[in-house]
Amino acid sequence: MLTYFDNGATSFPKPPQVAEAISHYLMEVGGNYGRSAHSRALKSGTTVEQCRDRLAEIMDISLVEHLCFASNATHAANVILQGLSFKKGAEVLISPVEHNACARPLKMLEEQGHIKLVTLPAGPDGRIIPNEIPALINSHTALAVINHQSNVNGVIQPVADIRKAADYLPIMLDASQSLGKTPVRVDEWMLDYVIFTGHKSLLGPTGTGGLYIRHPDRVEPLVLGGTGSNSEHLSMPLQMPDRFEAGTPNIAGIFGLLAALDNRPEPAHSHDDFLKLLDNIESIPGYSILRTENTDNQGEVISLNHSKMDAGTLAWELSSRFNIESRSGLHCAPSAHQHLGTFPHGTCRLTPSPYHTPEDFEYLLGALREVSQSSEQQKKAS
Repeated sequence: MLTYFDNGATSFPKPPQVAEAISHYLMEVGGNYGRSAHSRALKSGTTVEQCRDRLAEIMDISLVEHLCFASNATHAANVILQGLSFKKGAEVLISPVEHNACARPLKMLEEQGHIKLVTLPAGPDGRIIPNEIPALINSHTALAVINHQSNVNGVIQPVADIRKAADYLPIMLDASQSLGKTPVRVDEWMLDYVIFTGHKSLLGPTGTGGLYIRHPDRVEPLVLGGTGSNSEHLSMPLQMPDRFEAGTPNIAGIFGLLAALDNRPEPAHSHDDFLKLLDNIESIPGYSILRTENTDNQGEVISLNHSKMDAGTLAWELSSRFNIESRSGLHCAPSAHQHLGTFPHGTCRLTPSPYHTPEDFEYLLGALREVSQSSEQQKKAS
């Protein structure tokens, strides 16, 4: 029975080949990336570029060299947002369900007087309303930042429609929760910037992730240093991806990420199984779920509360009595909880992985029933 339901924080388990690939690099390959010409360095370089190619294929990116590795999505977001040169009075459009990975650097830029944040119009579930975007765009509008899939209620944004409504306005997509389970079409959607992490739905190791920049000349590097190229110059190289990959990358992690991409498991449950689970939870007295208005836009995230206990207590009951691991609180996304009406207490969040079976869902459902029944009995007894 798989009782780990905290995949929104990081995925577990990983495909066994991930650990094998990391060990293979550490114990047998060694060698730095892009620094030498001996066989070990060449093996490292070949594997890193194979991983870059696979990611570009998954993300529909033709400019493969414009996809750069980073330690995580937060690092990637800062590279882009702090590297852009905003003109005075610039406005940045944001979704109402942004994660702090983007929200905090944007808020800092606003407090420093570089930008003004404008929240995009959205429905009660946080899904952006594309038809209302043109009215917000003016000569000062410089960028739109979109969280592709919320880590709070799973709402999936209509990126293709947003692109059409926003015309040629640059768009930055946070694909941290979506990449690996929801299609990301960078070229088709004409996205200018994308950030992602490797340790969530891609099932890779922590410390991996990256960013895509369509026009590198518009972004100044955040981190400067050695790249193994153009070493005779003290300025950062202009060529990609070197421009944004200063320092030795997480080669062991990239070996593991490539193994995850090449050994993705067949899902043990269907999306219909997940939607059925949501319906069954809602049928239990006491529970309320944050979910999308249209099931076509529902990612596999369960954010729930119980009328007789707070989110932390619910998470503790599930863990201590049934070994079900979840996450309670605000999930690093206070803006999302404010929009969804669950701030400041947050919710108890359960996020399944491809490894979860319908039987695992039944176990979770039974546990939620028992916790709810116990709370009712305690209320009567008191």
